[in-house]
Amino acid sequence: MAWEIVIGLETHAQLTTASKIFSGASTAFGAAPNTQASAVDLALPGTLPVLNRGAVERAIRFGLAVGGGIAPRSVFARKNYFYPDLPKGYQISQYERPVVSGGSVAIVVGEAEKRVRLTRAHLEEDAGKSLHEDFRGMSGIDLNRAGTPLLEIVSEPDMRSAAEAVAYAKALHALVRWIGICDGNMQEGSFRCDANVSVRRPGGPLGTRCEIKNLNSFRFMERAIEYEARRQIGLLEDGGEVAQETRLFDPDRGETRSMRSKEEAQDYRYFPDPDLLPLEIPRAWIEEVRRSMPALPDELRARFEAEYGLSAYDSSLLTQSRSWARYFDRALAAFDPDDIVAGAKHVANWMTVELAAALNRDDKDIEASPVAPESLAALLKRNADNTLSNKMTKEVFAAMWAGEGEPDAIIAKRGLRQISDAGALEAAVDQVLAVHGKLAEDYRAGKEKAFNALVGQVMKATGGRANPAQAGEILRRKLGR
Repeated sequence: MAWEIVIGLETHAQLTTASKIFSGASTAFGAAPNTQASAVDLALPGTLPVLNRGAVERAIRFGLAVGGGIAPRSVFARKNYFYPDLPKGYQISQYERPVVSGGSVAIVVGEAEKRVRLTRAHLEEDAGKSLHEDFRGMSGIDLNRAGTPLLEIVSEPDMRSAAEAVAYAKALHALVRWIGICDGNMQEGSFRCDANVSVRRPGGPLGTRCEIKNLNSFRFMERAIEYEARRQIGLLEDGGEVAQETRLFDPDRGETRSMRSKEEAQDYRYFPDPDLLPLEIPRAWIEEVRRSMPALPDELRARFEAEYGLSAYDSSLLTQSRSWARYFDRALAAFDPDDIVAGAKHVANWMTVELAAALNRDDKDIEASPVAPESLAALLKRNADNTLSNKMTKEVFAAMWAGEGEPDAIIAKRGLRQISDAGALEAAVDQVLAVHGKLAEDYRAGKEKAFNALVGQVMKATGGRANPAQAGEILRRKLGR
């Protein structure tokens, strides 16, 4: 009997404020250890936290982006636990009354669309960091991160595969960057995910979940979830039980390992922080933030599909970031209104295949593309008007990428203009048939591969410049099939 995987994600997005959530200390990455931990961050006697308005504004922006409810009144609480890198002995977070409740994030896996529901998103401060390298067998504590503003985003257990979890994490990563609340730098810890994984029989009650902590790459997330699901299924099929616990993923061994037993809410002894007043967000502030919001990925995806007939998959790739969407829109603006739909499909195909491959190969972001969107549009117009064959278009694109100039200049310099003149093509076909009579006989005898060979010979005879579709039509007419 089959098993079903059930996954929920808890994501910590570091907010893009210049200072910490309750103090004026800097949030800049890379400073020398313990140089950005203020007296407030350490909760030294006589200090009091003061809430950062910018952090709240970013939480509002997120709530609007996911269609969640923004609480007019929310409360900060103390979450009590004892780690060496938690200087206060508690973390200021939100529990019963988070700033954002509900909402959802759209994902696309293959051609299938789905919405993952969100439980909540709440503001909290980060802890410090334990360092275990270069200390001659000892550990060190860096408190620079203590007090860094986080938005913890908790999903419902709506995902049923590692692929869906990765799609959700990528969509959320793109969204927080899109609306400018998080830089999404996973290497620096700005975007971190914890995966809650359980298995059950389809339609049965939820199984015991294990939490995999601090997944800071999408590839590791997929591997960790797949391993953990296999581990739990193996335990259950052998007659054992899954223990609720927190686990870590070891990328070198490709497996999860136990870290500690899983804490529940009561273990943290939450209570309202007496040093912080309740957070009140007036409706006027929410509307002010709403007016400043950019068009969201969901809106653009729906528009691309409705106006241009693009697939859900292509639309999701084109809205993976605001930079990708802007590139697409700028390329389309170079087309005449009558050609816009065909142009949109052509641009989408090239961006999601050829351009994406070149960016990945050279490890570039689309903002650093050597081929500007207007230049790509000019190239694709030469393909659409049969100046260039598909093969020639790729050759010109490679030259543009290498910095050789604009499409028309490269076409002229390399003599790449496609031959579409019927008379010239007919002469080339006659020449090929005169030399390759055996191939013509094979084709008439029913060998279709011989026809492709003849087209290849026409292309060779014309230096690859013949319009292959026209050449094929002339060949078929002359061969009588």
